[in-house]
Amino acid sequence: MGNISISHIGFLTPGNYPDADPLSGLEQTLEQLQYGEDLGFDSAWVRQRHLEPGISSASAFLAAATQRTSRIELGTAVIPIGYESPYRLAEDLATVDVLSRGRLNIGVSAGRPLHAELIAPLVFDGDWAGYDFSHDRVLRFAGNLRGTYLGDEQTFIKTPFGQQRPRLQPYAKGLIDRIWYGGGSQRSAEWAGRNGFNLLTGNVITGEGTDDFFVAQSRLIKTHRAAGTARRVALGRVIVPFDSADAVTRRRYRDYAEGRHERTLSPQGERRTLFARDVIGTSDEILEQLFADPILPDVSELRLELPYEFEHEEYRQILHDFVTTVAPELGWKARPESRAAS
Repeated sequence: MGNISISHIGFLTPGNYPDADPLSGLEQTLEQLQYGEDLGFDSAWVRQRHLEPGISSASAFLAAATQRTSRIELGTAVIPIGYESPYRLAEDLATVDVLSRGRLNIGVSAGRPLHAELIAPLVFDGDWAGYDFSHDRVLRFAGNLRGTYLGDEQTFIKTPFGQQRPRLQPYAKGLIDRIWYGGGSQRSAEWAGRNGFNLLTGNVITGEGTDDFFVAQSRLIKTHRAAGTARRVALGRVIVPFDSADAVTRRRYRDYAEGRHERTLSPQGERRTLFARDVIGTSDEILEQLFADPILPDVSELRLELPYEFEHEEYRQILHDFVTTVAPELGWKARPESRAAS
């Protein structure tokens, strides 16, 4: 207990909506971000998902969120870079960061993205099977955010404002240091650390040489830190406190966790994917589990991952209970400018 010191708490929300009424769900997700800011959360993250009733464009959604919040950091967790243009994505996210006044965190992942057989023919011209889905696309994306001028010192373009040296616009100073890589393997963690990217690690990881989730995650973090200069590491956990929930909701939460428990007992699939157990219960039950989590002493940033299947009011209850009954016991303190929310 004494060696856990969390100074930054965030939450990751799925951004779900009814298929026939996307506005209602997107609006509720914006309200969740506002509510999280009122509660004192340091950051709020959204998933980017394709072909699902969720947020398909993190940059468009977070552009709206910049106008509904003023303090909380905003993040993407994560954007599969395979479907994106490294240049156009950099333009979009630099614009979001400027609108947020420097509050954006960019989480990305490489590799062949999900549903490629369905989406890739719509995204790419020609034979997409040989397309570059490697880490190099992340490096190209990051390079565009650095603000390096194109061409040489004699290269200018004509604009309505006169001649200018060309570079990606807008230039968002400092955004290059707020790129996060969603790493699940030793190779990706080493690559992220070597290239100066922050690390997002959550409740899913590749089992390499061990069937123990916590051993694998500890090795992942150590690999990232040993590979390069010190960067931020944010740990994600599915945490569902229910102190203020009614009896029916508590039962539903426990049923949800029980339905996912079997996958945590052994490696899953060819990649030997390991899953952490969901942390569900009263604040006392949750704190007992978190104090026993061997990874928490190694990090200062904790990300609450909200489950997909719950309703808007349930998400509000979880966020409220976590901030008021769990986070302070982990050493976290709300910023003075944060105001309580009910």
